[in-house]
Amino acid sequence: MAELAARYGISVSTVKRRLHDIQREWAQPPLRGSGFVHMDVAYWGRGFGVLLAMDSQTGMPLYIAFVKSETLRDYQDAVSSIEQRGYTIRGLIIDGKQGLFKAFSEYPIQMCQFHMKQIVRRYLTLNPRLLAARELKGLVGWINKCNEADFNMAYARWKERWKDTIGHKSLHKDGKMHYTHQRLRAAMNSLNFFLPYLFTFQHEDCEEMPNTNNKIEGTFTDLKKNLNNHSGLTLENRKRFISGFFLALKNRLSM
Repeated sequence: MAELAARYGISVSTVKRRLHDIQREWAQPPLRGSGFVHMDVAYWGRGFGVLLAMDSQTGMPLYIAFVKSETLRDYQDAVSSIEQRGYTIRGLIIDGKQGLFKAFSEYPIQMCQFHMKQIVRRYLTLNPRLLAARELKGLVGWINKCNEADFNMAYARWKERWKDTIGHKSLHKDGKMHYTHQRLRAAMNSLNFFLPYLFTFQHEDCEEMPNTNNKIEGTFTDLKKNLNNHSGLTLENRKRFISGFFLALKNRLSM
């Protein structure tokens, strides 16, 4: 606010008043055509986020909504809205909310491979001490460089080689037997869940489907950089700013 006031030689209160008078409401636009759709939510603190769906080829925003949390209903509303406005969804690229995979089972779904790496890294750390963990981390790191059959074969070999380590149990303080390497098992279980969705982009009917959510992540990065240059905005003005950002993006891509 202070920067804008100084730049235009007006008071901060005048800047606030003029921002308030600007009506930059996002309206879900008419759509046509078909394509693959990125979907994700970006947050600013607790209880305020933006759900964005965008065309993977053009980067055109197809749907935005302000959300308090990331619910299944929010995503269902987005998909329903996009289709009702005339766009045919050929497939979805998402980054790990497990309920979405069942809810949208009628669509080809690509799990973002970058986020798969992040999930495994979070469980195993950057430098795991256990050899089985190092091998699994290395295997997942290879995911964007191989095909589905080769990865599945390599993963099956890993599970067979380390089955004793994976299944090993120890006596804990509560007097019960628990799996010894719980973080290794958590990484493996996560990979087991997402495995059917990691190579969808390689399927014949999904040609040109991206294997990551990088396009939508890049858009959120640009938005946050712009928004950070205008600190101190009220929630209402922040929503106006975000709406204006996506309106400008839509208009630029429509030219």
